[in-house]
Amino acid sequence: MRRLFAPLVLLALLAACGTPQERCIYRATKELRTVESLLAEVQQNLARGYALEEYEVTRSRWVRCEPRYPMRPGPDGKPLPPPPPRMCLEDYTETYTRRVAIDPASERRKRDGLIAKRRELASAAEAEIRICKQQYPE
Repeated sequence: MRRLFAPLVLLALLAACGTPQERCIYRATKELRTVESLLAEVQQNLARGYALEEYEVTRSRWVRCEPRYPMRPGPDGKPLPPPPPRMCLEDYTETYTRRVAIDPASERRKRDGLIAKRRELASAAEAEIRICKQQYPE
């Protein structure tokens, strides 16, 4: 079964370049690639015994503020001195990863479902690839 997917993945990587046939094959195998990515993630979770989850934390920090208005000339025509520097709070976001407990039985069911879906999509993708090759011969 793995021998079947290696050419599909290779074709998907080549599809980013851009002949009409390659773009057609890329579109035809998009869902298959997504399922394979999800399957790889589930298999890694099972191997580790936990999942990895990304989350974002927004914090504030003090930064030096610049004037937000153009410098206007004074009454004598000379530019006014710049205002004194001041500090402002600026928000920023950091992304972290944490371990999350998994239910191994649930993950195995998910894996089995993804394997079945991958088989189904692979046969459909093969047919679509043949159509792409007929529509856009090289």
